[in-house]
Amino acid sequence: TRLLTVVVPAYNEEARLHLMLDPAIRFFEAKKVKDPSFSYEIIVVDDGSTDGTGSLVMRYVEAWGSDIIRLLALRPNQGKGAAIRKGMLVGRGKFMLMADADGATEIEGFDDLMSALMATATGRHEIPEASTGSPSKAAVLAPPSLLGVSFGSRAHLEAASRATRAFYRTVLMKGMHLCVALLCTTAIQDTQCGFKLFTRRAARALFSQLHLERWAFDVELVALCQKLGVPMSEVGVDWKEVDGSKLIQSKIDIITASLSMLRDMLCVRLCYLLRIWKPTAIDGEFALLSTPLSQKAD
Repeated sequence: TRLLTVVVPAYNEEARLHLMLDPAIRFFEAKKVKDPSFSYEIIVVDDGSTDGTGSLVMRYVEAWGSDIIRLLALRPNQGKGAAIRKGMLVGRGKFMLMADADGATEIEGFDDLMSALMATATGRHEIPEASTGSPSKAAVLAPPSLLGVSFGSRAHLEAASRATRAFYRTVLMKGMHLCVALLCTTAIQDTQCGFKLFTRRAARALFSQLHLERWAFDVELVALCQKLGVPMSEVGVDWKEVDGSKLIQSKIDIITASLSMLRDMLCVRLCYLLRIWKPTAIDGEFALLSTPLSQKAD
């Protein structure tokens, strides 16, 4: 077992994957030096890549060992949601972090997500009081029953990003947020940030029941959290735009991506409303009658 599993979905990311892996390994190795009880693994899920993504990951495996870096190869391409689900279900960590392959979110944001998770997850009362002031110590001593999700968020960056982001990306972002608010949920401002931290119990409960396999799977995760009573927190993270998006490669993709996401959000709304999709209660019962939400404003 490990304290942390980092799941990185990758589709044709040979040119960008080092932007995530190199800083992440430096960051987590430094944590191991400071705290020998800290342990981690990174699972790169190669989602049917046609470039050298898999070969690149294997070079990291050779350099760092399979205890640190693992490669999960999917064939054919199955979608980002499917890739993350499969990585989450094979991870050995007590906590499970999903992070995008482009390194757009600063990995140091992990500490803030862990602090928020330790503050809001159910079952934290079982952690010895002497450790509650330190998120890392609390994480090591956390019981398997701990339940919660912490969502990385770029909502606090929207005003600044509009000045530097391409116009069509701003249109897509605003349209996506509006559709999410109208059709699905307002509990989380930024559902699409690819930086989320789960307790193992939450990850298993959520990803084993996830239906959407493409880009809008994050919206279903929030819906499942609400229906299963999984505590959620939203934390501002440092994020930068990185060229090479696989979702938007041309301006015409704005239309196709928007229509695809709208279809998926309608699907989430209708399938849960009509009980076509019936979530299974965690451990035989729903965790909470209502889901508390804490939000850290940066």
